Amino acid sequence: MAARLKRDAGAIGIVGLGIMGGAFAQNLLAAGWRVIGYDIAPARRRALARLGAEIAADAGDVARKARNIIISLPNPEALAATVAAMAKAGVPRRVVIEASTFTLEDKAKAEAALRKAGHVLLDCPVSGTGSQAKVKDLVIYASGGAAEIKRLRPLFAAFSRAVHDLGAFGNGSRMKYVANLLVAIHNVASAEAMVLGMKAGLPPQLIYDLIKAGAGNSRVFELRAPMMVKDSYRDATMKISVWQKDMDVIGSYARKIRVPTPMFNASKAVYRKALASGHGAEDTAAVCAVLEKMAGVKRGRKARRKR
Repeated sequence: MAARLKRDAGAIGIVGLGIMGGAFAQNLLAAGWRVIGYDIAPARRRALARLGAEIAADAGDVARKARNIIISLPNPEALAATVAAMAKAGVPRRVVIEASTFTLEDKAKAEAALRKAGHVLLDCPVSGTGSQAKVKDLVIYASGGAAEIKRLRPLFAAFSRAVHDLGAFGNGSRMKYVANLLVAIHNVASAEAMVLGMKAGLPPQLIYDLIKAGAGNSRVFELRAPMMVKDSYRDATMKISVWQKDMDVIGSYARKIRVPTPMFNASKAVYRKALASGHGAEDTAAVCAVLEKMAGVKRGRKARRKR
């Protein structure tokens, strides 16, 4: 089935070659797919070209050259601009896989604009970090077109470990909000536990090893605590500055449907402090550094590495 889809689909377009989109592209190339990519950042375009991908002139050019397109973008403005360029390309029906986390309103506007131009937009946010994306350890929450999702399963399999069809357009995003709410809380909880242990005099590596082996473990702890152990957050799999967008989306949706989120709200204050403290370009695990400072934890020179 995968070979047939590769033959029939031709090139796969990718717009947005950041942490997530770049990982999608690399895994697709490794699996033998023909990839046509575009990003506004020249360095990202060059990096993908070195891996064997074709580079398009812009988002509209991607739409002209690829019938199936993945878009992974940092903000609603980039989504609107990309959708507008594709709608104006004047090409036959395209299937666009929107893999980012945005409000339902922003996704609905994009879907309507592409539908008016004769295209299909699937709402397919992914659950996983950048490091997980590199090794295809992602779960895709797909929605908006059962037939297309079924047809594209071999494509999804090339850069994820599972894809779930959640039905009506928007359900993928709703599921992503639920998942990311837990990620937000688990990440701060992991940092809080690490700081408690360090302030108590326990070595960071010991804390990690024993929590991982016990009932308090979580996937988020396994992914983020190693950075907390090293006190090194520059190799970001999700930047705090970008994560703030996701936090705002989740909080807004919860308020809209009148769901109390006391633990999520408590975690938001820590992320805001991390952003205000200059950690915006670092991984979200850097909330540990914020809590360490609040707790007066001072690591020894051997344990500390430059962030």
